[in-house]
Amino acid sequence: MERSVDIVSRVVKKSMFWQEHRDVAMNERQVKVVNRLWDGFDGKLTTVKWAKICKTSQATALRDINDLIEKGILLKGEEGSKNTSYILAED
Repeated sequence: MERSVDIVSRVVKKSMFWQEHRDVAMNERQVKVVNRLWDGFDGKLTTVKWAKICKTSQATALRDINDLIEKGILLKGEEGSKNTSYILAED
């Protein structure tokens, strides 16, 4: 029962997120990874993982990530620069 409530809550939050950000321009790679984050990404999101998921270079991954940070969709994690990870700015 609790798991069902968690799943429904996450689906509602994801729906509200996309409704709130419907006018934010995002490329296909960005939409793909943001959806993965909402659907329960395993581990921490890094530029290396982004590049592998999207089959692109790390430089392109970093540009995509920085664009989403500027738009308020992603936040940098608290790790140092070598271990930088990114999370959704849900609130």
